[in-house]
This record gives sequence, structure tokens and C-alpha cells, in this order.
Amino acid sequence: MGIKKRGLLLVISGPSGAGKGTICKELMEVSKEHMRLSISATTRAPRDGEKEGVNYFYKSMQEFESMIKEEEFLEYAKIYDNYYGTPRKAIFDELDKGNDVILEIEMQGAMQIKKAYPEAVFIFILPPSLLELKHRIVGRGTETLEQIEKRFGSAYNEIKLIGDYDYFIFNNVVEKSVDDIKNIVGAEKNKVGRYKRQVLEMFEKEIKEC
Repeated sequence: MGIKKRGLLLVISGPSGAGKGTICKELMEVSKEHMRLSISATTRAPRDGEKEGVNYFYKSMQEFESMIKEEEFLEYAKIYDNYYGTPRKAIFDELDKGNDVILEIEMQGAMQIKKAYPEAVFIFILPPSLLELKHRIVGRGTETLEQIEKRFGSAYNEIKLIGDYDYFIFNNVVEKSVDDIKNIVGAEKNKVGRYKRQVLEMFEKEIKEC
């Protein structure tokens, strides 16, 4: 006996340099049998080596704007001259199969998703300290000093949005952070509020057959 549990949408945010991407990559690796990575849609052209349905779903401007009108996105934004968005159907298809879906996204997009699908689980990734965050950003060696200062300067303002999330994780050791998320998933899948009706219906059926 038992009930069929729907997959969870895990919305993961945090300041640049907190280690969100590394955590998501490791989480996918250790949970690949039942975990999927959300793939965004975009109107920008594919770059060398990128593949349709792997890196992005590539759409024309007309296709994307039609999807907006049909409310096919959980969230979307226009960045410079291109749209980026999270297709609703692709995620819900996986959730219906019982698979969990990871969505790494900035805070503005996460809040759009919270309005559209409040059943999602919102997890905020924190650095061990702001000093460590700065070391990580500098250590990447991919940004100018001006960009580094801009990212570091906005980090505290982003952290102040933690109250809009369900859980937080201090990302000191990646493996520990991944275990924390796995524990969150386990707890959420046994949350009474998610499955109270199905549990009661199951036992109601059983008592009639006894």
C-alpha cells in the first residue's frame, strides 16, 4: 500500500559566489535517477556546442511572446534584447512522473514562481561569510575588479530576501550542503499538508474492505 507522491520543484537561489551551481551539479550527480534539471527557454541564438533541449529550448521572438500570452511560463524576463523563461509544461510533466526538478534562479524569478506555483520548495544558499564570498568571486578570475565590487556590494541586499524562502543552507562544504537538500526533500515528501487527503482516502478505502 501507499500513495503516489508527486515530484518536488526545488527553487534554489543565493548571491553570486555562494556555490549554487556546484551544489546543483553535485545534487544531480548523486540523485540522477529521480532528479531533473530545469531547462529554460530563450530567444537568443545557440552558442557553439549548445544543444536544443539540453542547454535551452530555443525559440523565435514570435514563439516566445505567444507562449507568454498563453501563460506557458512559470516565470520569464527580458534581459537586454532576449527573453529567458521557465516553461511550465516541461517541469510539470516531470513532476507528474514523480521526478524532482531543480531550478537554479535569481531572486526576482523565484518570486514569480512563488506566485505561480507556491507548492515549490524554496531554498536559499548562503556563503559561510561575506569575506569568504569575496574570496570565491575573486578566485574565479573571470571578472574585472569593478564587476567583483558590484557583485559583492549587492550580496547583502540579496541575502536580506531570505525571508521569502522556506529553507537556508550555509554552503561551507558542498557534500554537506547536498545532504542538507536531500534531507529537505525527504521531509517535504512526508509533509502532512501535501498528502493528507490521499492518506485519508487510502485508509478509508481499507476500512471499508476490512
